[in-house]
Amino acid sequence: MIWHHLERGYNLKKEKKEQIVTALNEDFHKAKALIFTDYRGLTVAELSEFRSLLREADIKYRVVKNTLATIASQGTSVSTAKDSFKGPVGIVISFDDPVMTAKRVLEYSKRNEKLKVNSGIIEGRFCLQDDIKAVAELPSRKILLSVFAGSLQASIGKCAAVFSATINSFINAMEALKNKRSS
Repeated sequence: MIWHHLERGYNLKKEKKEQIVTALNEDFHKAKALIFTDYRGLTVAELSEFRSLLREADIKYRVVKNTLATIASQGTSVSTAKDSFKGPVGIVISFDDPVMTAKRVLEYSKRNEKLKVNSGIIEGRFCLQDDIKAVAELPSRKILLSVFAGSLQASIGKCAAVFSATINSFINAMEALKNKRSS
């Protein structure tokens, strides 16, 4: 769905508003990370650049009327952040890795200080700007899974070595017993 100024709630018919609210509500339910930004001062080119940076990682960026976002947030974890819907708010919506999402948004806001990160919802919990920065400093999901898999592999290797040593000790003891009885 292409979102432009007419889809932000200005002069929309009731049916179109309902479609927007339904789509947003579905996104709010499925999202692992939502970050609320203030995009005032960004040019169209800068906003397009930001959207393409997010799009590369399958992350959505929506600008919708605050009343529609507030209505869509009902019954979701986003309802705890409804006070964030003041002034122009752009919503970053990610269905995958919250850490990568936070990193991308903060990376762009460092390059272009006009984009302000206000707050967000990460894994169902309300986060302020400092919390989002802390999440961005975490290793990505892929790296954490790699570290975990490496730990498991090392543990399994150690268990195998212990079992092998125990079996070898048992075999040596049996050999010694056999040699003792035959002599």
